[in-house]
Amino acid sequence: MQQRIIALLAGLLLAASVHAASWQEGSSYTAGTTVDYNGKTYTALVSHTAYVGAGWNPASTPTLWKEVGSSNTTPAPSASAVPSATPAITSTPQVSPAVTPTASPVVTANPGIANWDKSAAYVGGQRVSYNGQVYEAKWWTQGDVPGAAEWGPWKLVSSTTATPKPTATPVITASPSPTPMTCPALTPPPPIYDAKYVPIYDAAGCVIGWNIVSTLPTPYPTPSATPNVTSSPSPSTTPSVTPAPVNDKLLVGYLHASFANGSGYIRMNDVSDKWDFINLSFAEPTSSTSGEVAFKLCPSTECPNVESEADFIAAIKAKQAKGKKVQISIGGANGQVRLETTAAKDAFVRSVATIIDKYGLDGLDVDFEGHSLQLNAGDNDVANPKAPVIVNLIAALKELKAKYGSKFTLTMAPETFFVQLGYSFYGGTCSGCDTRAGAYLPVIYALRNDLTLLHVQDYNSGPITGLDGVYHTMGNADFHVAMTDMLLKGFKVAGTNFMFPALRPDQIAIGLPANANAGGGFTTVGDVQTALDCLMKGTNCGSYKPGATYPGLRGLMTWSVNWDKFNNFEFSTQHRAYFDKLPK
Repeated sequence: MQQRIIALLAGLLLAASVHAASWQEGSSYTAGTTVDYNGKTYTALVSHTAYVGAGWNPASTPTLWKEVGSSNTTPAPSASAVPSATPAITSTPQVSPAVTPTASPVVTANPGIANWDKSAAYVGGQRVSYNGQVYEAKWWTQGDVPGAAEWGPWKLVSSTTATPKPTATPVITASPSPTPMTCPALTPPPPIYDAKYVPIYDAAGCVIGWNIVSTLPTPYPTPSATPNVTSSPSPSTTPSVTPAPVNDKLLVGYLHASFANGSGYIRMNDVSDKWDFINLSFAEPTSSTSGEVAFKLCPSTECPNVESEADFIAAIKAKQAKGKKVQISIGGANGQVRLETTAAKDAFVRSVATIIDKYGLDGLDVDFEGHSLQLNAGDNDVANPKAPVIVNLIAALKELKAKYGSKFTLTMAPETFFVQLGYSFYGGTCSGCDTRAGAYLPVIYALRNDLTLLHVQDYNSGPITGLDGVYHTMGNADFHVAMTDMLLKGFKVAGTNFMFPALRPDQIAIGLPANANAGGGFTTVGDVQTALDCLMKGTNCGSYKPGATYPGLRGLMTWSVNWDKFNNFEFSTQHRAYFDKLPK
């Protein structure tokens, strides 16, 4: 019997020592992956990438992660004799040491890691200790409290743990009176328009930062057509592009033309006629800063059924003869394009034009992700950005538009991080936040009169604050309604006096994954059509009520044509049928 008990205890101790891997920012996770984060265990609900700087940790993104329990990091007890009395635990702020029969916990500092200093400047990769936890700087920072904001410059690396100091005989001591802890003074930020600050508290009850909460009323006021912006041109809320008919609904799909990506290669000639815009994915840069981009068909080693280049070009012409638009898409998740110099801008224009001319394409889709775009500190005028990567991209797109004229199509596929997040955090103005936040806004604004379609990716997204001042999470109808309403109503850019003007409904399509394999935040056909009902008809709205109805909303975009086929064409078949039933 004693041997069985010993074996059972050994098994329990072995199980306690096995933990899930710790969550890491910048890593990609597949659905079902289990991780530990801040003492808790989470399981990934969808496959996604935890973008650096986005703050999409398991605790803050319930649409990406589900809490399944507490992770056990308590040291296994020693097999020493059990004392006749229970040792008292000395009260120590910020630390919860494990109680063992033979050890008196002694808190030790993080070896070799200095405490955070408010006056010190830190560069990316440097580590500090703060309130018993170790943080690593994501980029240059000074004065930003570690852990104060989910979009901030610090990421949590580990927590300080109590280090047992063995003693021959446990000593029973009386519990001293707890030492009162003094919270560090933290000055509230200055007041901002249409918002209030709600304090964020740590485990000890100290204020470590503030959340920004909108105070906009509902229904929302119509944005002014002439925002009060110093030295900025008055934005026109009605771009001069000729509006499309109300019933001219589009399906936009990305075609894996240069790779297979596990969903299979589709020849251009076999692409369904349900797609109105076909974006060839992708032209990628020869280097991140050269500006030069190149496109080539998927190699036969990866795509055995790939057609010849001549057949590919002939199929493009056949699609165009049916009224379809075929574009080259540049960037994607792996294609970082930074136009840091005029020379890079010129190379970009030249190489894009070469691709368009060679394949006889209708235009260009800009799918810049990662670190392609970012703002300079103090870059607070959306109409007059200063960051070279943004200024040069705007100039390049205007040159291409001028070269090809009015028939040139221009679409953009930014993530919510680069657009709607600018309502809460703008990279040029917010202290300590990621300078990429809202970085697409100057580009969209500058090209608003030339923009054919904007289809923001309503997926692989963290929570985003809508015009109602509420966090909205992806994967449901309300999220799509709230994100789309922001583009169609316009919004004040955080930390500025600039009102980002509304785009026309026929310039907006909602970006979605074709199935759960294609991206995090997959939304069922039913929920997508509920969102369309709410936006276009004013019916079936959930908790979020848009400020108006938009019957001219242009359509839907998906990643991708290939994943749609992989999913038995559910996206294209069901949504094409929905659009075809709308009044003509």
